[in-house]
Amino acid sequence: MDRKALIAASTALALAAGAGALWWSKEAPPPAPDGGEAAMAPGKLTARQIEKLGIATAVAAAASSAELGAVPATVSLPPDARVAVTAPFDGIAVRLFVVEGEAVVAGQPLASIRAAEPVQYGAALARAQAQLEVARAAAGRTGQLAKEGIVAGARADEARAALREAEVNVAENRRILAQANADGSGMMTLRAPIGGRIAAVNVQAGGPVGGLSAPFIVENTARLMLDLQIPERLAGAVHPGTPVEVRMPGTAPATGRVIAVGGSIDPATRALTAKARLDAAPALVSGKSVVAILGGVQPVAGASIPAAALTRVGDRDAVFVKGTDGFALRPVTIASRVGASATITAGLKPGERVATSAIAELKAVLGGE
Repeated sequence: MDRKALIAASTALALAAGAGALWWSKEAPPPAPDGGEAAMAPGKLTARQIEKLGIATAVAAAASSAELGAVPATVSLPPDARVAVTAPFDGIAVRLFVVEGEAVVAGQPLASIRAAEPVQYGAALARAQAQLEVARAAAGRTGQLAKEGIVAGARADEARAALREAEVNVAENRRILAQANADGSGMMTLRAPIGGRIAAVNVQAGGPVGGLSAPFIVENTARLMLDLQIPERLAGAVHPGTPVEVRMPGTAPATGRVIAVGGSIDPATRALTAKARLDAAPALVSGKSVVAILGGVQPVAGASIPAAALTRVGDRDAVFVKGTDGFALRPVTIASRVGASATITAGLKPGERVATSAIAELKAVLGGE
């Protein structure tokens, strides 16, 4: 056999070997992973893989009702629970009796102010009182003379009108001084209009006090409210009168009721706004973010599972349901999620078993990410 024939034969053998290897790679199964186990089918886990991941499961229990749920909320004050204390006249702060954060009762003195206008009203009151005495005496004499026919009745009417005018002047000046908690010496006292805590002190001893400024702000912390964000799925279930509860560690929960529900859903948050009034909440402060539990129940036909079994895939809630040959990702509809449990109304049946741990690993392995 010549050299050309040998080269041609070698080439033919190489092509035949390559074709055989390609056919084997397509038809023969790949080597078994994990020491001889069968390869994992798409979306499935083998028993050994489940054991390695340490996946805990729970059986879905039948549910006929569900709490409305837990919603985000912010503690706020009602409109009349935050009051600015202003001075009726411009003056100088002589003495401060309270500090910021101090608890006060209605009518408690907050500061002493010296002003010029109370002196003027005090003098006007003194003049009006003197005129009142004269007018009272004149009205008495003129009235007696009119009865005896000595003077005309019109004179008696004029005297009574002058008396009435003097009485009005006295009452007006007294009322102005009383409203300012002032006396004729020029001193006036600022008092707390409501009970609560001093939220701000905007003046110091010796500093000016103006009629357009608020030296003190008092907050009634015993009258708190909640600004609630009601999710779209609860839009028809929450109404005025719905019980509300805020649970706090180490103290009794704060309770109250919804007093108003908004009429439209915010397109950005997909939630309704609502307001609730709390009965008493000494552990809460205005501006604090909390989780509010909406009381009451709604009738449902579904399954109850641990909240730890829930996950999010895209924009859907989902769970991993255990079957005979592994876990499958399944979207579900949540009726309520309160504390450590959740109620499902679609996507899961009572008696089915769901994964309650290693959720992130399941999402990675089964393509849920």
